Amino acid sequence: MNTHSAPSSAATATLAPGTRAPFGEHLRHWRQHRRLSQQGLALEADISTRHLSYVETGRAQPSREMVLRLAERLSVPLRERNGLLVAAGFAPMYQVRPLDHPDLAAARQAVDLVLKGHEPNPALAVDRHWNLVASNAVVPLLLDGVAPWLLEPPVNVLRLSLHPEGLGPRLANAAQWRAHLLHRLQQQIAATSDGELQALHDEIAAYSFDDAAPSVAAASTASLIAVPFELNTRLGKLSFISTITIFGTPVDVTLQELAVESFFPANTQTQMALQQLRQNHHAG
Repeated sequence: MNTHSAPSSAATATLAPGTRAPFGEHLRHWRQHRRLSQQGLALEADISTRHLSYVETGRAQPSREMVLRLAERLSVPLRERNGLLVAAGFAPMYQVRPLDHPDLAAARQAVDLVLKGHEPNPALAVDRHWNLVASNAVVPLLLDGVAPWLLEPPVNVLRLSLHPEGLGPRLANAAQWRAHLLHRLQQQIAATSDGELQALHDEIAAYSFDDAAPSVAAASTASLIAVPFELNTRLGKLSFISTITIFGTPVDVTLQELAVESFFPANTQTQMALQQLRQNHHAG
């Protein structure tokens, strides 16, 4: 598993990857989404510009090897590569299995070890849409006062952390943290062209807070090493910085889309409060 940050791009989707459309339309969507000309993609894929043009217009049918080569050059996610293969008349190549599938037992064990090993600090695993897949025992201890409907599966972590009935009112730096999460969502949308992520982005952007204006929040971030997650609790204000861990070189869609976010105390007060929180939980 590798720690990473998502790629950044300002491209805007024009065609949902899962729609029923000819392969050429899917290919053109991804080429334009990556801001490449036909000549630029042809050079990267080592094919002629004319042949690429024929493929995009449907005058030529690509081979399976060419579909995969073009998808690789365009950095198309595995789920969407399956869509490209199907659109070209081939069977999907990458399996989509839940994390509790027997074939993914080793991966699930690795995730559980990371989550458990991070205690007494919070850590959680999410899928591509930020739905909670797993968490360690510390995460539920930080969710006092959250509306029950936000905790009903599937639990969306971004909605939970920012919604006015979730952790939103308890965030000590709500505007700053929301701006940070919206930026991360924009990066993901640019990488995946996912309409559901765009809808989640628009929903979160519409939440209102009494915190500082986004411009002030952005300015206050300049002197930080990372944007903190600051939460008011009965033990005082807790401040965290986080890392994101992903699986290296996955060939399964579920594993490529899985991310583990681990939160670390940003100061001694938070570290001590987490230890006390854990002790209180075990004593109760």
